Amino acid sequence: QVQLVESGGELVQPGGSQTLSCKTSGSMFTIYPMGWYRQAPGSQQRDFVAEIVTSDTTRYADSVKGRFTISRDGAKNAVYLQMHSLKPEDTATYYCYINLVGQLYWGQGTQVTVSS
Repeated sequence: QVQLVESGGELVQPGGSQTLSCKTSGSMFTIYPMGWYRQAPGSQQRDFVAEIVTSDTTRYADSVKGRFTISRDGAKNAVYLQMHSLKPEDTATYYCYINLVGQLYWGQGTQVTVSS
């Protein structure tokens, strides 16, 4: 069974930084793409944020490019999302996922609130 557990979401002021973590249940998953989506308050859809396959293979939503950095640590079975220059519009529940040959598995989500 695939399990993903996110952590790190909290209240942060505009312009601040925050790092989200996501740990998977098995070391065998290090070769599969992992990433983050987010769902803003009141929205019924999840929007793509970032994805990583290897350190040289990443992609980002235009809205976060240059501010967010995704990385992974195979030894810890984890993926991270470093967020800088946070804006109120970054407020959302952030969901980690892993793509196992076309099948997406999700974490439970972690709340990020950007507000003064």
